Amino acid sequence: MLLGTWNLENLYRPGGPYGPPDEAGYEAKLAALAAAVTELDPTLLGVQEVGDPEALKDLAGMLDDDWHVALSEHADSRGIRVGFLSRTAMTVVADTRAFPAELRPVQADDSGLTAGQAGRGFLAVELEGGGGPLLVAVCHLKSKLLSYPEGRFQPRDEGERARYGAYALYRRAAEATALRALADGLLAGDGRARDVAVLGDLNDEVQAATTQILLGPPGSEIGTPGYDRPDGGDATRLWDVAPLIPPGQRWSRVNSGRRELIDHVLLSHRLAHRATQAGTGLPGEGPPSLPSVGPDPSERRGEPGSDHAPVWVRVDG
Repeated sequence: MLLGTWNLENLYRPGGPYGPPDEAGYEAKLAALAAAVTELDPTLLGVQEVGDPEALKDLAGMLDDDWHVALSEHADSRGIRVGFLSRTAMTVVADTRAFPAELRPVQADDSGLTAGQAGRGFLAVELEGGGGPLLVAVCHLKSKLLSYPEGRFQPRDEGERARYGAYALYRRAAEATALRALADGLLAGDGRARDVAVLGDLNDEVQAATTQILLGPPGSEIGTPGYDRPDGGDATRLWDVAPLIPPGQRWSRVNSGRRELIDHVLLSHRLAHRATQAGTGLPGEGPPSLPSVGPDPSERRGEPGSDHAPVWVRVDG
C-alpha cells in the first residue's frame, strides 16, 4: 500500500484569476499531474490546492481505472481546499476547520483581525486497508509565503515583514493544534492497534515547532534508539516518515533556491512499524526536479505540473 500527499498548486479550471489563462494551459497542467499520479500509483493520495472541485474530477477522469474523489467543503478565500484521490471507496468521517474550544482566536493582521478557525478545512476519511480500517486526515496549514495588505507580496519595511511572519506563525501553530485534536480523535488512544495517518502540506520542516505539535508525546522518532522500545506514548504518538526518505531527496519544494521538506506523512504506531520505504517525487527516479519559487505565487500562473513534489510511504499489509 502506498500512501502519499501532493500539493497540486492552484488546480483551477481556466479563465479565473488563479488558474491557467486558457484551455491549452489547463490541459497541459492536467496531463502533467495525471502522468505523475499514474507513475506514483498510490492507494490513497491526499491533495492540496484544489481550487475548482470539478478540476479534481477532471484529473481523476484522466487516470486509469475508476478513482474515488473526496473534497473538503471548507475552502479558503481563494477557493482552494484539500481532498483525496483513492482507488477504493472512502467514507468521510470529519470535515472541520474548528479550533479546540480552549484555543482562543489568534491575531491575523495589523488591523487586529483575528482568526478563530483554520483557513482551510481538515478532511478525514475511512477506507478499508490491508489489515482493517484505515483512517487518514489531510491538511494544508497556513503558508510561510507572506501576503500583505492591498494584495502585496513584498513588505513596506522589515517591521511589517516581521509582524506578518509572526501572524502567519500564530495561525499555523493554532491550525497544527486543531489538527492534532482531530488526530487524537482518530487515534482514540489506541495507535498500537489502529491504522491512522495524517498527511499534507504542513508548510514547515521536520523540526519546526508547528510540525512537532502534531507528533504528540516526544521521543521514539524513526532512527533514534528509542524507536523499537515500547513506551507509554506509543498509543497516541504519530511518526513522521521523513527519516526514511533518502537524504539526497529529502525535500518537497524549493523556496528561493533553498530545498525544504514541508509536505509530510505521519503514521500511527501500527502503521509506522509496517513502513518499508518513503520518498519524494516519483519512486525510482531519484531526487525530485522542482522549480525554485519566490515570494509571489502568481508568477507561476499557468505553469504545468506543480511546484511541490509528492511525498509518499509504502506500508506492508
